[in-house]
Amino acid sequence: MEFAELREAIEKIEVVDSHAHNIVPLDSSVAFLNSLSEATGEALSFAPHSLSFKRNLREIAELYGTESSLDEVEQYRRSCGLQAISSKCFNAAGISAVLIDDGLKLDKKHDIQWHQNFVPFVGRILRIERLAEEILDEERSDGSTWTLAAFTETFLKIANEIVGLKSIAAYRSGLEINPHVTREDAEIGLSEVLRGGKPVRITNKNFIDHIFTHSLEVALQFDLPLQIHTGFGDKDLDLRLSNPLHLRTLLEKKRFSGCRIVLLHASYPFSKEASYLASVYPQVYLDFGLAIPKLSVHGMISSVKELLELAPIKKVMFSSDAYATPEAYYLGAKIAREVVFSVLRDSCIDCDLSIAEAIKASKDIFAQNAIRFYKINLGVKLLDSKASGSPSYIIGKNVAEHDLSLVRLIWVDASGQHRCRVVPKKRYNDVVKKTGVGLTFACMAMSSAVDGPADGTNLTATGEIRLMPDLSTMREIPWKNQEEMVLADMHLKPGEAWEYCPREALRRISKVLKDEFNLVMNAGFENEFYLLKKLESAGKEEWVPIDSKPYCSSSGFDAISTLFQEIVAALSSLNVAIEQLHAEAGRGQFEIALGHNACAYAADNLIFTREVVRAVANKHGLLATFAPKYALDDIGSGSHVHLSLWQNGQNVFMASDASSQHGMSKVGEEFMAGVLYHLPSILAFTAPLPNSYDRIQPNTWSGAYLCWGKENREAPLRTACPPGVPNGFVSNFEIKSFDGCANPHLGLAAIVAAGVDGLRRHLHLPEPIDANPATFEGTLPRLPTSLSESLEALEKDNVLREMIGEKLFVAIKGVRKAEINYYSKNKDAYKQLIHRY
Repeated sequence: MEFAELREAIEKIEVVDSHAHNIVPLDSSVAFLNSLSEATGEALSFAPHSLSFKRNLREIAELYGTESSLDEVEQYRRSCGLQAISSKCFNAAGISAVLIDDGLKLDKKHDIQWHQNFVPFVGRILRIERLAEEILDEERSDGSTWTLAAFTETFLKIANEIVGLKSIAAYRSGLEINPHVTREDAEIGLSEVLRGGKPVRITNKNFIDHIFTHSLEVALQFDLPLQIHTGFGDKDLDLRLSNPLHLRTLLEKKRFSGCRIVLLHASYPFSKEASYLASVYPQVYLDFGLAIPKLSVHGMISSVKELLELAPIKKVMFSSDAYATPEAYYLGAKIAREVVFSVLRDSCIDCDLSIAEAIKASKDIFAQNAIRFYKINLGVKLLDSKASGSPSYIIGKNVAEHDLSLVRLIWVDASGQHRCRVVPKKRYNDVVKKTGVGLTFACMAMSSAVDGPADGTNLTATGEIRLMPDLSTMREIPWKNQEEMVLADMHLKPGEAWEYCPREALRRISKVLKDEFNLVMNAGFENEFYLLKKLESAGKEEWVPIDSKPYCSSSGFDAISTLFQEIVAALSSLNVAIEQLHAEAGRGQFEIALGHNACAYAADNLIFTREVVRAVANKHGLLATFAPKYALDDIGSGSHVHLSLWQNGQNVFMASDASSQHGMSKVGEEFMAGVLYHLPSILAFTAPLPNSYDRIQPNTWSGAYLCWGKENREAPLRTACPPGVPNGFVSNFEIKSFDGCANPHLGLAAIVAAGVDGLRRHLHLPEPIDANPATFEGTLPRLPTSLSESLEALEKDNVLREMIGEKLFVAIKGVRKAEINYYSKNKDAYKQLIHRY
């Protein structure tokens, strides 16, 4: 693979330096040595022995044509003068704009305007703590003492002629900002600061938190970004308190969700944490200045790679964090080009990016992201000297990245199909959040084949419900720009749940488990699916597996790993935990195992996972299907679910001591026994299509017989002892007969209902089957071999009827009968399921 084009593109970009500081004259007390290290005092004497110092000195000497020694470089600087070396450094750096934080105290520093001699655009970043100190150092015009009200009023008048704000709270009291600091606490904090005398240095945490939160309000009012120092710095900083994860409480606050926040310095050594935050919070962006060029080559490359592991490229920006000397600007730009080239080259080699995508990424990182983010107006000056035509961005004419324009309201119907209504973001905010959107009663009566109400459901085209967004599930769509999605509940009117709502059914039955037994059921799903590619021949379209690799094939996974990296990143951005993934036994079949959660959250996460997998596959020209048996001559796909019981944060499914016969507690056994007892009727919820029973066959690890076993993958219920669980104990049990066509909320609701019945009646499990159940043919009963048989069992199950609710129970039966009728008359219709599931 050739990378000359990528290297040339990076070298020609005129970069935007998004965070730097003032240059000082040569006679300043700030020594040249200081600009090459974060060390101070006696520690500075060791700086020349660091890897970064040796490399940076060599780079400067090469630029100046001197020997690589500190004395030679300093002699050259004195002989040429600041003006000449500044011109040389900025020309070599190729900087088109620089944003300067002038709040750093430097002896004799040049003002911001001086820097315009060397850079076309210079903007000011206002350091909020320094501003506050300057305000308090001044006497009030009336001679009175500063009050919190007077200080706040003065502080809020700061938005003119700046491009952004900056906080160094990490240096003072740490990043665990309290967004609820009271006025009384802030008053006390101000008094403490004033008692310290002048010049004022603000260290009181409550007062700093007050300044920080008010700065965010200013940022919101004037649409200004806020840069935040994170990660390493000089010894004044407590590194433990500079981890950006401390900001999470603040980021969760709705009133600050519209802010634009930049985590500076790659948050090193917390680069992974910063990447995570940028991936899950739309308001968080990243800047890697200081990490480049102050780390070793390995450290710089590793840090930038860690930022890009999860963070969108559109959120990562370059800066030099240069101060005092023009050489620091040059080093930041030059070495950043080399590091970013190395990172993007490796991404191309790893097939994360194409060459064209890498070139686009480099332009985003070095210039375009910052131009858009900080609203920099470079006029008609182009970012790439080879480009022609109009500028890439005209500030003020583009939709900001955080202004999302469409919202999808997603629900899953009785047949397990994902459906959505889409509204503009403005209407969502103005109307839909409060009153929802209208939807026909028939939405819960549709089968997998017909978009109309099935007979026998008691639901028709007459009547309307409200789809109400569950605001806790609001997520930015990771594979689509300017779109969000939210899961919806079904209400008759806002605030009044509809009896047919699947999410409400699971909540209601889970409440019974909690109220009667103080138990919560956790669930974790294993999602099996096929990846298919399209072939066209003689005008006919056919979807075929992408490969024929065997179970857990390393080469099979390697061939598709780029797609899975995108899936994992997308799911991480949606807060969906992944435990493992691998190639499955079918041709083109794969599995993603999710972490466990309380069952309502697990069901939501399963919906998000299906959305992500299908969307990312589609983006790559593939079709992902969760259909139970898309090809009758290959392995089926399940959505196995692992279940456990929790009480006060402890797993109580597992036995408390070794006296238990099966390694599970009494409540665990009773709950599982209830599930086993009702399993034939549960299948009407978890295996809802005739095609589901083509999958549930002997000798296919799908659980075809009514039994349970210890680590027996042929049993429909399997107790599991994963790594970390003591030998002889079990932490959960797995249900095999759950597939990708099931509505996850309805399936889990039926399981919880069965478990509650087992607890109420103190049911016991039969002896486990520790061999292939098929060898007990004639002794062990088969589970239903068709949807008709499971529906027959359901019709006799008064426990599920009562707990699910009569109306929803009748609707589900009607939909299942419609499925049976349609597929019995259309034998090949199952082949179309790949387009619906």
